[in-house]
Amino acid sequence: MTWHAQLDIDYTLESGRTVARHVHTGPLRVLQSLYPDGDAICQNVLVHPPGGLVGGDTLDITVRAQSGAHGVITTPGATRFYRSEGEMASQRTHLHLAAHARLQWLPQETICYSACRAENRLTLSVEPGAELIGWDVCALGLPHAHQPFVQGSMQTHLELPGVWLERCTLDAQDHRLLDGPCGLAGNRCMALVFLVTGNAMDRNRRQLALDSARTAIAGSALAGTAGVTSPNPQVIVARCIAEQVEPAMQLARAVRGQWLEQIWALPATTPRIWSM
Repeated sequence: MTWHAQLDIDYTLESGRTVARHVHTGPLRVLQSLYPDGDAICQNVLVHPPGGLVGGDTLDITVRAQSGAHGVITTPGATRFYRSEGEMASQRTHLHLAAHARLQWLPQETICYSACRAENRLTLSVEPGAELIGWDVCALGLPHAHQPFVQGSMQTHLELPGVWLERCTLDAQDHRLLDGPCGLAGNRCMALVFLVTGNAMDRNRRQLALDSARTAIAGSALAGTAGVTSPNPQVIVARCIAEQVEPAMQLARAVRGQWLEQIWALPATTPRIWSM
């Protein structure tokens, strides 16, 4: 049996409080809203009860943050793409930020099991004055469990239309990409953290975003395989490759913390679910 699940989340600012309203079909929903950082910032945990996707499954997620709202979305665990008998499994996420909204998209890692056929698409729409911090962390196989990624493929697509586009196909048979010195060099986890704004950052703020990400990288175990760039005045991207998920996720959290403090002037607190 395959699933087609859909979830729509709408954040609005009402009397100084960010309120989340959501509707869903199929096994995809969010838990209650939490406010550990005050009423202005609403935290939600996105839950997929089956625990993973198999061939033919589709998850469609749409998040809208209205003007002045600030939403934070994370997940309780990894998104898992399991072995497929031939059909593609897809997760498609659309994030829409109205003017002067803020959103943090912070899912746990995506794990690609051997023989999966997976697609992970993230499309961003960010109006002037709005800003987004997010990340994407992808792991191939389960090295701790001695289950390497030897069959299958993962297609990724990350786009801010007309501004920034990243596409990649990770195929288990592409040894030049997975093992070559100009590719993953034997690493099986890749991560990127991004700061996206609705209009061009001024030079000083852009440099501050770059420098603060470099501070996080310098203190990381992945300093030798990580870096940060600004492909466009609206986009800052920090990225790394790693043998395993844990150090990549630690670096992603450190970069986010720097940007919260240095760019948004907010404390670098973490969602409660991460400490459970």
